Amino acid sequence: MLRIATAAALIAALTTAPASADADTGRWTPAWATAAQQPSADVWYPTWAEKGFTNHSVRQVVRVTTGGSTLQIRLSNAYGSPLRLTGASVAKAGAGAAVQAGTLRPLTFAHATSVNLPTGRQAASDPVRLAVKAGERLTVTLYFQGATGPASYHNLAQTTSYRAVGDHTRDLGGTAFTETNSSWFYLSGVDVHGGGPAVATFGDSITDGYGATLDADNRYPDALARRLGGRRPVLNLGIAGNRLLSDSACLGERGLARFGRDVLDQPRVKTVIVLEGINDILLGLQEPTPCTTPATKVGAEDLITGYRQLIRAAHARGVRIIGGTLLPTKGYAYHSDEVERIRDAVNAWIRTSGEFDAAVDFERAVADPADPDRIRPAFDSGDHLHPNPAGYQAMADALDLHTL
Repeated sequence: MLRIATAAALIAALTTAPASADADTGRWTPAWATAAQQPSADVWYPTWAEKGFTNHSVRQVVRVTTGGSTLQIRLSNAYGSPLRLTGASVAKAGAGAAVQAGTLRPLTFAHATSVNLPTGRQAASDPVRLAVKAGERLTVTLYFQGATGPASYHNLAQTTSYRAVGDHTRDLGGTAFTETNSSWFYLSGVDVHGGGPAVATFGDSITDGYGATLDADNRYPDALARRLGGRRPVLNLGIAGNRLLSDSACLGERGLARFGRDVLDQPRVKTVIVLEGINDILLGLQEPTPCTTPATKVGAEDLITGYRQLIRAAHARGVRIIGGTLLPTKGYAYHSDEVERIRDAVNAWIRTSGEFDAAVDFERAVADPADPDRIRPAFDSGDHLHPNPAGYQAMADALDLHTL
């Protein structure tokens, strides 16, 4: 079994950030956010992260989950080399890489068109006037004149990003953007003035949206955002392949280590939904790969100890925390009786312990009534582990909005 020898140190690290983001940001509310990852060799498909950019414009599309009349964008250089951003712009997205006429706004940082971003730092743009509504798509274009080196990124964007040679931050059309990718690079957040307190969704590929449709925004957090109708923004802070207790060179820092930065440091987050642990179970019983080293065997008790650390950290910052049960895995390539035993014990604790502020039974929402250890065929993406868009909608529908 895994021993979490540094539990006290982890809790201290999670709870020593500023007590409230509101005091530092005024009325800035995150309308969209993602979790940064270390640049690595291609995980499931080619990305631009490992080589980075030189004299490139990168145009990235996001969908905001609440509205406002003024916005700012946030960049993260959590990993990689010291960064110089030469120029940037934001606009309402058009078709493909094009933007809507009359909506393009140049971005500045401390009133300068460029900004230097040391490794491990973040930067927010100066505010710009651009009214957006919940559900609208924005395009952020970043220009890097010099070589960036390996780029901090988010691997599984499930959204098309575009690249062009040269400075095309002010292009309305998309003709110059001849290359595409499905990751986000350096972009970590879009904030608006106003809006309700944010709901963060935290977890692995099932939160990140593996099995959803490219460019369709039909992950479970997207479906939850539509249910809330812009009254409260919903932030997707999942990382595909992520584990609660173990770091990965490719799949993000362990959930215990990144929870403070990715969730609690977001402005105005008041609720977090946690769905993480299945990768700890599955990968701990497989032969390790470069992306899954260390492959440490864990039991239900180890995961419960980790959940308790998240609960204490959230409560120390005044954040409500909801636990999601782990989804069925029967039929998945690495399913086993041992996986099922651990998963069942974890889910029983989430449902009955009362230690989370509330629980959402994602397992029962997508389970096959004829075989509850298996995802219902109508909700299965095909790998028997990840839901399809209908399954993600069922997960969002399972959440009692009053628990938020």
